[in-house]
Amino acid sequence: MSPTNIFAPASTPAESIFGLSIFVLLTVAAIFVVVFSLLAYAAVRFRNKRGDGRSEPAQVYGSTQVELAWTVIPVLIVVALFLAATRVILAVQNAPRPPGALEVIVTGHQYWWEYRYPQLNIVTANELHVPVSDPGHPTPTFLTLLSADTDHSFWVPRLGGKTDLIPNHPNQMWIDPHETGVFLGQCAQYCGTQHAKMLLRVYVQSPEEFERWVHQQQQTAQPASSAGERVFESTACVNCHTVSGTPAIGKFGPDLTHLVSRDTIAAGAAPNTPETLRLWIKNPDAIKPGSKMPAMGLNDQDLDAVTAYLETLR
Repeated sequence: MSPTNIFAPASTPAESIFGLSIFVLLTVAAIFVVVFSLLAYAAVRFRNKRGDGRSEPAQVYGSTQVELAWTVIPVLIVVALFLAATRVILAVQNAPRPPGALEVIVTGHQYWWEYRYPQLNIVTANELHVPVSDPGHPTPTFLTLLSADTDHSFWVPRLGGKTDLIPNHPNQMWIDPHETGVFLGQCAQYCGTQHAKMLLRVYVQSPEEFERWVHQQQQTAQPASSAGERVFESTACVNCHTVSGTPAIGKFGPDLTHLVSRDTIAAGAAPNTPETLRLWIKNPDAIKPGSKMPAMGLNDQDLDAVTAYLETLR
């Protein structure tokens, strides 16, 4: 099954939106069938046959019944659609927040995602980890959506609807995934050159797996002192990136404390392997043209050393 299949919702908000879309689809399909059937009947019943001498059919003017029908029926249809949509919007946007619900602050950057778990003291990037929710005892995840630069839009089709991230205007949404797995999405609001590669990966884990991930992320990185670390800390890398326990405290780029724990780099644009990581450091435009990360201009020896250092950040 496709991880972006909108017809296979795996979270309560997505299920509500899916149900509304089916109701709307069936309603407009019924309207189409009725209108098309009337048009087809009129075209066949009153078609002009050569030589039949038939005159125009009887003309009807000022029929109160017909005018009431084409006024009242559309109004009732619109009211029904309005009420159905309102019910879903209110259920999704005004859901109660149970005690102990997981909170994540999502910040959209050009062109990557930052995730902060304030209750857990965790900061990560591009790969959102959440626990699966038992429908009998829901454990939803509430997302606060912020933008660091321009408009973005958070959309994981199987988990919820699109919600915009607007500068200086916090938004909120929530998900409560009912099955484990990896769910894909991306920024759904054009935000610049690499909008199409501002991808989303949501890892829905069992409670035990999520706890193990939390424990790992809460550890301070303790890489052995190396030439790569010295190169990293003596270049502009430290101005953009954070590595916990080191002088690197930059906020402009992703937190690299547990870089190797992620499956991808460059907001999902490439797999997280030593080869692609080295290429990313050497020439980001080779993977993501228009990326905000500059080419560092390192020689091969320093490039290999920095790559080896980053591979220790687990």
